[in-house]
Amino acid sequence: MTTLLIQTENSPLTVNLPAIAPMTTAQFYEFCLANRDLRIERTASGDVIIMPPAFADTGNRNFNIAAQLWNWTEQDGTGIGFDSSAGFTLPNGATRSPDASWIKLERWQTLTEAQKASFAPICPDFVIELRSSSDTLTSLQDKMKEYIANGTVLGFLIDRKNQAVHLYRPQQKPTILHNPETVNGDPELPGFVLQMAKIW
Repeated sequence: MTTLLIQTENSPLTVNLPAIAPMTTAQFYEFCLANRDLRIERTASGDVIIMPPAFADTGNRNFNIAAQLWNWTEQDGTGIGFDSSAGFTLPNGATRSPDASWIKLERWQTLTEAQKASFAPICPDFVIELRSSSDTLTSLQDKMKEYIANGTVLGFLIDRKNQAVHLYRPQQKPTILHNPETVNGDPELPGFVLQMAKIW
């Protein structure tokens, strides 16, 4: 059975499709191509998550995050960055689209051109998730734990509602910064500093 989880402002709406077997990777890719206007992810168990387009204010904040990551990436030169439209197939089988992410160039270059042109089978080294009005904090915390379990070495979960940033690293409890002016990526991303003024 294929289960669709449609994200709403209050809670996910579940649609069960009993006559449809769980989608293969190829079928999921085709489903996404046929529904390009939707933001779609898939869990490790095969549930398909359909999220509404970002509201304008969230889109602006995502843009500011991606712009800051791009600036650092260009100066640093050791990796490449991605915006919220990029999807990655994690080692556990989930397909996720962080709001911003970064991958070391040496890891990215191990992929074939065909893999790069799909939901690349790689977990980003660094991810940022920005909580929107339709996101629960618990669901984003679970997603951050999933990234870390699949190879991410640093993650920022930005909770605008509570003016907090949760920092995730392997084999450590998350660190929570309350209303920080900046958040830095040292030592994993040397010199990367996220200015929070335009993100709050």
